[in-house]
Amino acid sequence: VQLQASGGGLVQAGGSLRLSCAASGLTFSTYNTGWFRQAPGLEREFVAAIRGSGGLAYYADSAKGRFTISRDNAKNTVYLQMNSLKPEDTAVYYCASSEYWPRVRVNEYDYWGRGTLVTVSS
Repeated sequence: VQLQASGGGLVQAGGSLRLSCAASGLTFSTYNTGWFRQAPGLEREFVAAIRGSGGLAYYADSAKGRFTISRDNAKNTVYLQMNSLKPEDTAVYYCASSEYWPRVRVNEYDYWGRGTLVTVSS
């Protein structure tokens, strides 16, 4: 199983980025997918998750109203659209998959990809 996050970069506060998570080696539509982030010196934290079918999503309070998670099972890809970015959103963002729903803890996810760095300048 491989998950690969991409789409990170440097953006000014108030700007937008769209992250992608491409998966292979699993029946993608049967796995729920989450986004997490880890800022320097802090623990990895939950951002958002989406059911395998794509019909239900769940967000951390910090993401509600600004971030949107979606998926295209035909492309085995999950997206995280991030708008109105703030400097405190700066972190490495990771995607992960779990058979269970809903799950917000790091240790509840089975497969992880390498992260992609998002830097928001003030």
